[in-house]
Amino acid sequence: MTDVNSPDLVVWPGSAYPLGSTYDGAGTNFALFSSVAERVELCLIDKQGAETRVELEEVDNFVWHAYLPGITPGQRYGYRVHGPWDPQHGKRCDPSKLLIDPYARAFDGAFDGDASLFSYDIHAEEPGAGRNEDDSLGHTMLSVVINPFFDWGDDRSPRIPDEEAVIYECHVKGMTQTHPDVPENLRGTYAGMAHPAVIDYLKDLGVTSVELMPVHQFYQDDRLRELGLRNYWGYNTFGFFAPHQDYAAAEKPSDAVAEFKGMVRAYHEAGMEIILDVVYNHTSEGNHLGPTFAFRGIDNQAYYRLVDGDEFHYTDYTGTGNSFNVRYPHSLQMIMDSLRYWVSEMHVDGFRFDLASTLAREFSDVDRLATFFDLVQQDPIVSQVKLIAEPWDVGENGYQVGNFPALWSEWNGKYRDTMRDFWRGEPSTLGEFASRLTGSSDLYQHNGRRPTASINFITAHDGFTLNDLVSYNDKHNEDNMEDSRDGESHNRSWNCGEEGPTDNPEIAQLRAQQRRNFLTTLLLSQGTPMIAHGDEFARTQRGNNNVYCQDNEIAWMNWERLGEAEELHDFTRRLIAIRKMHPVFRRRRFLAGGALGHDVVEREIAWLVPSGKVMTQQDWDFAFGKALMVYLNGAAITEPDRRGQRVVDDSFILMFNAHFEDIEFTLPPQTFGQKWDVVIDTTEPLGYPAQKLSLEAEATITVPARSTIVLKQIEPPLIDGSGTAPETSEATEDAADAK
Repeated sequence: MTDVNSPDLVVWPGSAYPLGSTYDGAGTNFALFSSVAERVELCLIDKQGAETRVELEEVDNFVWHAYLPGITPGQRYGYRVHGPWDPQHGKRCDPSKLLIDPYARAFDGAFDGDASLFSYDIHAEEPGAGRNEDDSLGHTMLSVVINPFFDWGDDRSPRIPDEEAVIYECHVKGMTQTHPDVPENLRGTYAGMAHPAVIDYLKDLGVTSVELMPVHQFYQDDRLRELGLRNYWGYNTFGFFAPHQDYAAAEKPSDAVAEFKGMVRAYHEAGMEIILDVVYNHTSEGNHLGPTFAFRGIDNQAYYRLVDGDEFHYTDYTGTGNSFNVRYPHSLQMIMDSLRYWVSEMHVDGFRFDLASTLAREFSDVDRLATFFDLVQQDPIVSQVKLIAEPWDVGENGYQVGNFPALWSEWNGKYRDTMRDFWRGEPSTLGEFASRLTGSSDLYQHNGRRPTASINFITAHDGFTLNDLVSYNDKHNEDNMEDSRDGESHNRSWNCGEEGPTDNPEIAQLRAQQRRNFLTTLLLSQGTPMIAHGDEFARTQRGNNNVYCQDNEIAWMNWERLGEAEELHDFTRRLIAIRKMHPVFRRRRFLAGGALGHDVVEREIAWLVPSGKVMTQQDWDFAFGKALMVYLNGAAITEPDRRGQRVVDDSFILMFNAHFEDIEFTLPPQTFGQKWDVVIDTTEPLGYPAQKLSLEAEATITVPARSTIVLKQIEPPLIDGSGTAPETSEATEDAADAK
């Protein structure tokens, strides 16, 4: 490495592209965008922390650049941007602050919360007033030049078809921190995630796609630091091109990139995808009271949405203090460059966009045809990976489920809420339940999307775990921290009769049954299922519904529970296997069929009341709304397989009883099927019926309170040629059945 303090340091003009620091084997090109800068200095920091400033004299299209021969991987650097200081008009250039490179691939050091990180006087009576020109060198993180070369071998994306995907949302640290088979020095790291013990576990479970909570370099909030807490979730990004350094087992910052790539390669070798949860809606600099360590000091007006007519303050659609400026070309370029980098250089297979509605706000409202989505649509790299929106933010009209472009899937919050309401016994949810179970065509079909546009989930990182969903009515957040980003206004939980841990065997049994009901519903619904990490073995957060600042055992996976909840784990694995085996549960197109009561053999789906009769509109409107059957016809699948061949599957009947009493169900007539086997019974720990049970058409079966029974057809329908339609019911008959 060239001595940065050497008088022989050579500076060439370099190139305005690519942005960031780019090592080519002989030296490094540096390029930084700023439309407001009057001067830019590249600051090289040696091992002792001494600084050498290099004036960037070349500027093209607002990009300041230079090439330095001999500057190699491991070199630490930052920028000082000279320009106007006029906060009232949105200009906040401050050369006393050593700024990180927004395009840096790695970082070193830490932000220590020192007053020098703030450009205003933190002791002023008026918040945000005054000027602080203390030098932040020594108190801020530093950007690091990396070696981009990596031996990918024959790595390639598994490219799991959307209809075959089973997503598993997890946290790099939380997944591995207590894993007994992961070496201690690898726990909590990318290398730990790549350990065979973790990969084999996920593959055995049936997972196809691992969705990692934020791994972009993020900031540890000063407020949390003062309280002795840490930002665990990581939704506080400032390094959109860098893997978070704390998750690397490698000691050298520049080696974190190679470690991350090794993790991705290991998952690809196992046939699984890596999806990243990404945060482009805001940065970690916060509002006007936040620190200045990057975007604010580089070009505040370009990178942030400022309040119209009051550019001292920031527009906040995210609940974090600021919103990224998706109206500005160079800001959009940074997002697209970042996405392309993670696909082309880091080989990830998709993205889940946090608070994605913010990216659609070119003006004050959400615009489905915003420029960002146009850019994604035409991009030959980004458009080819999985794109998942969290379809809301905290701004006005921020809830945008179903309104994203055709290329996108969405976290379906309506699915979550409907299934929670149904299984806790809320009345009048049948119509909504049916729509969510079959892929939510009412939300997605209007713009040409498929059922896989619906990412179905019962739980996620935000809110209760599955275990806590059936164990607590109220949140029990020991830290008393609130987070405006919490997407749930109500937990929609039910503790089954007692708050928290219980010694009552009946309540414990009911909770276990409810967990199986939720998992059965989730994994047999049309759309793409997502499981929150640990739900398959009853992970608990002790009633905390918001662990964003709990970097401890409350949030981490407790692998000891796997042994305690082995039956639930095996039940989940079996459900995933059934889903994979039977395409009738993972249709590529929305279900269709004739009018209710006609052409049953050709019908793809039929809805029936417990008496075995096809539902009428009166039944859908019936206030009881806690029990129904759904018939899925495996012989009527219309879409071909990937080789153009007709798909034929078994037919199934799903019986749902969310009532607090047992209900007697009657199988439909022979036109649906002559004989059926019970294959899933959620009253049993492993889901197998207590004894083998086969039922003839029109036979009766008692579906216990708050349970699900799934039957598979083993003898086909009897067609008598009469064309007689099955009977339809009357709501009064259904009421009698319910009683």
